[in-house]
Amino acid sequence: MTEDLDMESKVRQAYLYDFYGELLNEHQRVVFEDFVFNDLSLGEIAEERSISRQAVHDLVKRATKKLEGYEHKLHLMARFLKLRGKAERIRECAESYQMSREGRLLEEIKRISGEIVEDL
Repeated sequence: MTEDLDMESKVRQAYLYDFYGELLNEHQRVVFEDFVFNDLSLGEIAEERSISRQAVHDLVKRATKKLEGYEHKLHLMARFLKLRGKAERIRECAESYQMSREGRLLEEIKRISGEIVEDL
């Protein structure tokens, strides 16, 4: 369970970085990338950067908080995930329609695609 939570946290950090990473300074970006994308431990990053493990921990924590702050204000990641979910539902409906030719599925596709257009 802790492992799943840690994985969810890493996935969230990766999404936040994708949307707002350019707003971090160079040092924050490099350390954050090593931790989230390169899956290096705090100790490995500390050794590589010649800083303390605590400094790496604090930097990752501050960078995450900064990225979360941007998301709290701008909601770009939330909007993206919402639209991605709707697009996945359209794909599922289209596949089901292809197999069953049920008219209600076409209506569902039209409704969801309309919501996406409105959200944009």
